[in-house]
Amino acid sequence: MHNRVAFVTGASGGIGKACALALADAGARVALAARRRDKLEEVAAEIRSRSKEAYVVELDLASDESIKQAFAVTAKEFGRIDILINNAGITKDGLALRMKKDDWNAVIETNLTGTFRAIQQVLQGMMRERWGRIVNITSVVGQAGNAGQANYAASKAGLIGLTKSMAQEMASRRITVNAVAPGFIETDMTSSLSPELKQKVLEAIPLRRLGCPQDVAAAVRFLASEEAGYITGHVLAVNGGMYM
Repeated sequence: MHNRVAFVTGASGGIGKACALALADAGARVALAARRRDKLEEVAAEIRSRSKEAYVVELDLASDESIKQAFAVTAKEFGRIDILINNAGITKDGLALRMKKDDWNAVIETNLTGTFRAIQQVLQGMMRERWGRIVNITSVVGQAGNAGQANYAASKAGLIGLTKSMAQEMASRRITVNAVAPGFIETDMTSSLSPELKQKVLEAIPLRRLGCPQDVAAAVRFLASEEAGYITGHVLAVNGGMYM
């Protein structure tokens, strides 16, 4: 991955941060994108402390303008983008019966449409280089569903369909498009679970533990590597056996 340029969305914490660190350690120059610059600067400082290169860029996936801007300044800074990790996502949970249209739209807009718009920004550059790696972070919920998360599950299932379609479109240009589907991972998103719910979740996981962000990052780093050049349109589950 030496000298490859990687762009990671939602890089300010959790899985995104772990992915950015893993890619930097593997030799990539990394652009860190998210809404909160202060958090991104902390991650960048950690990467630079390891003598690796990091670039901070503000990105709001709900805004078309923000997406275009973020990729344009990164391409200008680094010359190109070889690897795109689409990790940013939001939740607005609620039972379908009472789910407000705004809560449905916000989640689909950010998680699915925003990811698609991000992919569009890198395709021409990757086609020109005849090399590219796109990795979309979906979720076990996109595969198995989850009560109270109709919007989130739909957005994450949508990413799987998007991954497979893009893989078919881009294969002749040596651009691979894959997805990683994490199960329950210890991040800010899961830290709010009640002890009872956490116990219930653990009972549903054959490996009897929550995953850590590094578990997901290892899968992402592999799919973004030279070695994974013959893998495309694949969904790699990192879920402790929760869904098979």
